[in-house]
Amino acid sequence: MPRVQRGKCRPANVIENAVHVMRIATGELQDKPRDAARECMRQGGLKGGRARAGMLSAAKRKQIAEKVARARGAGREQVGSLTT
Repeated sequence: MPRVQRGKCRPANVIENAVHVMRIATGELQDKPRDAARECMRQGGLKGGRARAGMLSAAKRKQIAEKVARARGAGREQVGSLTT
């Protein structure tokens, strides 16, 4: 029996996909929800952000925060000038 490549939810071929769906419907295979993979990636991203922030000095964090604030302020000025 051919195996589905890791990371793919459904085969690309129409016939293989139909067979895959039939196996899920009969209970031969269990469909893996995509949310589990996304949740795993989200958790990794949250850990990475904390780890990066922990490695930065206070001065560098302040510099990044000021840059973000300027970028947000520039976006608001453009939106405000369009609406008035």
